[in-house]
Amino acid sequence: MKLTVIMPVFNELDTIREIVKRVQAVDRADEILIVDDGSTDGTREILKEIEQQPKVRVILHERNSGKGAAVRTGIQAAEGDVMLIQDADLEYDPRDYPGLLKPIEEGIADVVYGSRFLGGPRRPILFWNMVANRLLTLMTNILYNNILTDMETGYKVFKREVVQDMNIKSRRFDFEPEFTAKLAKRKVRIYEVPISFNPREYGEGKKIGISDAFEAVWALLKYRFVD
Repeated sequence: MKLTVIMPVFNELDTIREIVKRVQAVDRADEILIVDDGSTDGTREILKEIEQQPKVRVILHERNSGKGAAVRTGIQAAEGDVMLIQDADLEYDPRDYPGLLKPIEEGIADVVYGSRFLGGPRRPILFWNMVANRLLTLMTNILYNNILTDMETGYKVFKREVVQDMNIKSRRFDFEPEFTAKLAKRKVRIYEVPISFNPREYGEGKKIGISDAFEAVWALLKYRFVD
């Protein structure tokens, strides 16, 4: 089973070296595919160095198009049998890879979500972000008859065949609800496992905001009734 780690990146000058180092330390990725989404803070200069390392590929977007667009590019270019989305901001810990991959390796899942609400260690901040995540997950479960605990998680792992013919349209953070909606409608086997979570504050560079929550609501409603 060949694993591609897809890493969407936008202006992560302070963290890009460290997150690549952490992914490499786990030694589970056969390919680290970094998609830079138009960074302007010096991240691209660092990526010129990083792409010289084994198993690393870098794709550059000419302009910022959003996380969803970067993930779409990664999915289209990935060579792995299994793909794992890894944000570059150090909120998610690659040491959780073995647990994320285990349900797929054991043949009991086609997709694995790393849940921040199943009891794993986490930094307790950003109450209203947590409330928004819970409400969006509840809405997902009502609309798609599911019992997920964390629809908005950044850790999503999936087999190639699950997404190879999926028409993903989202360009920003609405990727998460669109992807989940289309998985639920396809009746694929989704498994959740607990992960650790170290959220950063807005002063530390966190990018998702309240407007993204409204976009997520619209995406959940829209994809319930259209393909």
